[in-house]
Amino acid sequence: MPLLDHCRQPLSEEYPWESIHSGWVSEIARHLNRRLPPRYYALENKKFGNEIEIDVGTYDREPLASPGANGPATATLAAPAWAPPAPLKTIAAELPDTFEVRVFLREGRPKLVAAVELVSPRNKDRPFARQGFVAKCAGYLAEGVSLVVLDPTTERTARLHSELMELFGAADQKDQSLTMFGAAYRPVVREDRAQIDIWAVPVAVGQPLPTLPLRLTGDLMVPVDFEATYTDVCRDRRAM
Repeated sequence: MPLLDHCRQPLSEEYPWESIHSGWVSEIARHLNRRLPPRYYALENKKFGNEIEIDVGTYDREPLASPGANGPATATLAAPAWAPPAPLKTIAAELPDTFEVRVFLREGRPKLVAAVELVSPRNKDRPFARQGFVAKCAGYLAEGVSLVVLDPTTERTARLHSELMELFGAADQKDQSLTMFGAAYRPVVREDRAQIDIWAVPVAVGQPLPTLPLRLTGDLMVPVDFEATYTDVCRDRRAM
């Protein structure tokens, strides 16, 4: 089905973009897992900006019991608590949204090989948000992780694809015209030179959504069908 405008009234009241994006990344992961080879799997990752994602955690556990000198076990005393100096500054944590699907290869420890990103209005509303999103995409590509990005948001006129191309020193006039877009980026090495193959197309309300290639490893590719996954999300939510 054609793309609807979930960022503006009247649809934003009944079927807001938050609900559509949340369900959409789950649907993309489900579709990919039906097509991926056996050693690959896709997982969705959803986080609104006010939620903090912790990569390294510490845990509070009871002291370990150790045998006492005369028999009964006694608790091992913990080291004295260390008190840091007062913070020099405290700021509000204005964090970006994350709506993505990550594809992993089971090769001993799981290896991230590809990612699919859905752009939200909050990824575009302020300079720091746009810079953060573009830096995240560039970080994936610099690590050799293939990337597909879809920007279906009608709010804001940021040109995220163009900003990403500028970061790599390769923006042109056609990139400037893509305010809403779908793009696939495949990092490759040819003749000892790092390159990025790009498929970029415009996206518009009322028009069908694209199918874009997602590289896993080497020349192994799978399609990301945004039209089919969006249709399933809207059907499940009775938006069609």
